[in-house]
Amino acid sequence: MIIEIGPRPYIALAYPDETLFYSSRAAAEAPENGQVIASLGELWTALARTDVDLIVAHPSFSAPWTFRHLHRSILSRKMLEGHSPLLRAAAPELLRWRGAAPVVAIDHEDLPVINRSNLFLLDRCGVYFKRELPADHWRVFTKTAHANLPTPRFRTQKRALERLAKLRPISLGLPTRAAGLLPRSDRPKTADVFFAGRIDGSSTLRVRGHAELKALQAQGVIVDIPDAPLPLEAFYERCAAARIVWSPEGFGWDCFRHYEAAACGAAVLINAPTIDRHAPLVAGEHAIYYDPAPGGLTRAVTEALADTDALARIAAAGRAHVMAHHTVDALARHIVETGRGLNAGADPVGTPTPGSDPPGSAPS
Repeated sequence: MIIEIGPRPYIALAYPDETLFYSSRAAAEAPENGQVIASLGELWTALARTDVDLIVAHPSFSAPWTFRHLHRSILSRKMLEGHSPLLRAAAPELLRWRGAAPVVAIDHEDLPVINRSNLFLLDRCGVYFKRELPADHWRVFTKTAHANLPTPRFRTQKRALERLAKLRPISLGLPTRAAGLLPRSDRPKTADVFFAGRIDGSSTLRVRGHAELKALQAQGVIVDIPDAPLPLEAFYERCAAARIVWSPEGFGWDCFRHYEAAACGAAVLINAPTIDRHAPLVAGEHAIYYDPAPGGLTRAVTEALADTDALARIAAAGRAHVMAHHTVDALARHIVETGRGLNAGADPVGTPTPGSDPPGSAPS
């Protein structure tokens, strides 16, 4: 039996018959099918059950007793409707005192750090899956577990090394709402490049890349950029009708569009990765990556369009890879199998060894 604690069901969607889901937001957001824990007291009791072999927790963005959380909760619409999120948000905190089964954390936030309020969960769990896991894993502790960028001395401390060993990358993958909406067959290609997404108020990469796409359009490249947001099904159809879908990072490097575009049968074009990745889309095999420096997007598009047969192969391989590794079911299975490996006494992460630099040496 699995207990999942979070704002919305994730593991419970893939394992409905094995999962007891507790919503840390409001009961109305619980899954339609599956088993639901209704109250904080019921969760406290469930955490002590002997048939529970795995606990999955989604970290809260902030501790429930902070001014920010209290202010947002008191003024929320759900509070006015009689569905107070105040107590429900404290659910992950119960793991400080309760639960004999191994704990796995899933952090899907845009932040490339682990908030200070969630360090207890990192200590409590066996594996901490993080979506925006920096290529240098130590950076997740910047201004949280460490006052600044972690120093060589910090990076050799036993407790810090134990925390580091628990970190694992995870992708957003396909959104749960994608099921049933993705095109089931190839579409004729009517555009060379397609992009739909926020430009203003997002990543600077998008502003620069958007200007390069407009310049390519003026040179005769068929660029499809809608003037207004699209319904999801229409978005998927436009992805399927493009040879290339541009998928630049937004608030985080990893995003749903990477996997949606590939699943729709387009070659996805992404700025060079800045994070560690789970089952990554391999450059030239499943996706195309470009240098984010000025002109990098233009070169990548021009070179890719020069060989449409290779683009078609990348698109096909990308779709197969996403459907094998980045659906909700596939990701949930990876998380659960890793967690249950802890229960079996396996060591899925290992412990890194300190570097050769002595603790007092200057940072490089």
